[in-house]
Amino acid sequence: MKTYDHIILGSGQATGTLLGKLIPSGDRIAVIEADSVGGSCVNFGCTPTKTLVASARAIHQARCGDHYGFKVGNVQPDYARIRERMNEIRNGSRKSLVEWMTSSENVDLIRGWGKFTGPRSIRVGEEEYSGKHIYINTGTRAAIPDIPGIDTVTALDSAGLLELTSLPEHLVIIGGGYIGIEFAQIYRRFGASVTILQRDDQLMPEEDEEVGRTIREILEAEGVRVLLEADTRKIDKVGDQIRFQIEKGDGRITLEGTHLLVATGRRPNSTDLELETAGIQTDEKDYIKVDDYCRTNVENVYAVGDVNGRGAFTHTSVNDAEIVLDLLNGGNRKISDRIPIYALFSDPPLGRVGLSEKAARQAGRKFLKSTKPMQEISRAKEMGATRGFAKLLVDPESSLIIGATVFGPGGDEIINMFAAIMYSQIPCYEYRKVVLVHPTVSELMPWMLDGLEKVE
Repeated sequence: MKTYDHIILGSGQATGTLLGKLIPSGDRIAVIEADSVGGSCVNFGCTPTKTLVASARAIHQARCGDHYGFKVGNVQPDYARIRERMNEIRNGSRKSLVEWMTSSENVDLIRGWGKFTGPRSIRVGEEEYSGKHIYINTGTRAAIPDIPGIDTVTALDSAGLLELTSLPEHLVIIGGGYIGIEFAQIYRRFGASVTILQRDDQLMPEEDEEVGRTIREILEAEGVRVLLEADTRKIDKVGDQIRFQIEKGDGRITLEGTHLLVATGRRPNSTDLELETAGIQTDEKDYIKVDDYCRTNVENVYAVGDVNGRGAFTHTSVNDAEIVLDLLNGGNRKISDRIPIYALFSDPPLGRVGLSEKAARQAGRKFLKSTKPMQEISRAKEMGATRGFAKLLVDPESSLIIGATVFGPGGDEIINMFAAIMYSQIPCYEYRKVVLVHPTVSELMPWMLDGLEKVE
């Protein structure tokens, strides 16, 4: 049995963060990976999808030439070239990660699926390895809903959709969360017909009602069909078509499409690790239980990234790794210290940090609120991007910002400014004094504080 100081199961973004500090230490490290190096972010998440977002946005902008004062004729996307560009970028990222690991003298990249044989021992194939510290970073996979007939068709997840070499004629998406919305806009802009089937009464149901409404307006304006309160009851394969039997209200709808994307959530990749052999505990959804420092109930075994259920984004995975590294060096950074933040990379993008208004009301929080439509912001008008709004929530006693929403041009970047303000606990009226560059969308954010009103 070969012994290492550190064994990392999985090679997602938390692994890269861990390696950045562990490699210089000179400790012996093993990284075990059964699939493509880089995890979901590099292979079918952030890197390829945001590359597609950029292509889709460029195509859309060209089609809007009349609005900006130019003509380009009939814009025809080249799907083969779009995919080629996507693959150039993600393959390059994957290659760089592999080269980094294999060129480091104290790192062994072991290919295969790892399974626990004891508290700190893992088998890969016929080989067994032991580690003083073990980090589980195996991520998640798409959750396939239990719909009669779904096993008779090809139910694509985001990874499968990205492998299609030809553009879908009619893409039907089950699920109206951030994955479904991003792909709906991307593929509609590429020229596919797109339908979203959403069981709830709004898209992004965890968000405020005006967020869901605005997203729907944007998508429908671009030709995406959105069916809310649509419960898919049965799926059939009919020739080269997929037929959906949908219950909506008191009636039924029949819909046909050529491709199905399932975007109804994720499940942790924990069930095939034989965690019970090591005594590692999971919750009722199979996420690995961890404390505030990403420690499992087994000494020196950590779970980082999506598999621990404490975050579902690359940035939370990276933060998990930073928390573990800090702990190993005597620090006290904690999961509970971080403020929830994420973005929906639609066009325009949505940035969210802290509490939404819906969440604040559900928690019984008292707050002040200010909202400004993008159509009232000069830079947004100059850019021709007036859909959306910004919203700030402020605690009336401490004057601290407790939540921010920026849905409009630059929303995915501007929201980071609010995260820094909130983490630093800067009273909002100090932020009001800051001078920001004109003309920008972000310069209007401090001025929003002049419009704060008490919410009953």
